[in-house]
Amino acid sequence: MRNSITDPKPAGGAVVDTVRQLITRHNRPVLVAIDGASGSGKTTFALWLADQFEAALIQSDDFFAAGISNTEWDARTPQERATDAIDWRRVRVEALEPLLAGKTAKWHAFDFAAGVRPDGTYAMRSDFVGREPASAILLDGAYSTGGALADLIDLTVLVDAPLEVRHDRLLARDEREFLAAWHTRWDAAEELYFTRMRPPSSFDFVVTSAEIRIP
Repeated sequence: MRNSITDPKPAGGAVVDTVRQLITRHNRPVLVAIDGASGSGKTTFALWLADQFEAALIQSDDFFAAGISNTEWDARTPQERATDAIDWRRVRVEALEPLLAGKTAKWHAFDFAAGVRPDGTYAMRSDFVGREPASAILLDGAYSTGGALADLIDLTVLVDAPLEVRHDRLLARDEREFLAAWHTRWDAAEELYFTRMRPPSSFDFVVTSAEIRIP
């Protein structure tokens, strides 16, 4: 199954219809992974889709591999960065497995606001993020369909946008100094991932739009 759709409204309808069919067919929670490069609009699409099903929305950024220092990241290849950016074991054990079993899930999220620690690693928040069981589970985040969770995922969606649009969106929400370091560390990883590791042809749905605005 693969559908390439340029207008997010029909794309949304097609994905909703497919998710509904999967829930009916399997009579269990369905896991949809929504992937895309930074600034592509995947979270906007994920939030809209979550509203259609009162879905349990998991953002993979909560599980960023915070214990790896910036120095260690810079020593890794683009492929290693793409593969290791998220702690997939925690995603599976703390979020997905409980929800797929119809149980409440909770976890400590990556604390972006706290900033980098002296050793170059990052902290986790002390409070819990929680999600209640739902018929649809959405995993939103770059690299979310990379293979570590392939045995659990029912449907893959790529949200795409032109490079200049994505970079403009990032510039609108983050400081230039932070973005300069971020692009240096992560652009090559995203480029490799979305061209060779997970090209558009490998997704069930591709939502392509310079701007995703779904009423």
